[in-house]
Amino acid sequence: MNWPFFRGAEFSDGEIDLIPIRLSPPEKELGFGQERNWRITIHGSRQEIGRLSYRPGESEAIYYFGHIGYHVEPAWRGHRYAEKACRLIREEILRSGKSSVIITTDPDNQASRKTCKALGCLWESEVPVAEYWQKKYDISARKERYIWRVGES
Repeated sequence: MNWPFFRGAEFSDGEIDLIPIRLSPPEKELGFGQERNWRITIHGSRQEIGRLSYRPGESEAIYYFGHIGYHVEPAWRGHRYAEKACRLIREEILRSGKSSVIITTDPDNQASRKTCKALGCLWESEVPVAEYWQKKYDISARKERYIWRVGES
């Protein structure tokens, strides 16, 4: 379906599409770099089932937020869509000059931990989040950090 406001998929595996979206630029303080954001949709449809972000920067905020962020709506969970979306941007990550990226998750987020495992990520550590970042951005007090060696996938 070709809607006047609908942009086509930038990445697709025939099951899901990643459609680029523009968001307000992140605060410079976050150091996300040229952040890229996509809507995760069912292939060929406008049905948004989640979102994916890639943040190529390096900063204290990246330490807690990670290079990759994803969210899949509850009704669409259990189909490995977050993992598939991450794999779709693998070449984008490599083009940005990175051979590995950090994905962070809350320690109790089993679904995200499964995604990291399915991607072949290495568990790095569980870290306390600095109070400043917790309060300013309303994030959890602890994060688990995983390393995805994109160049080896």
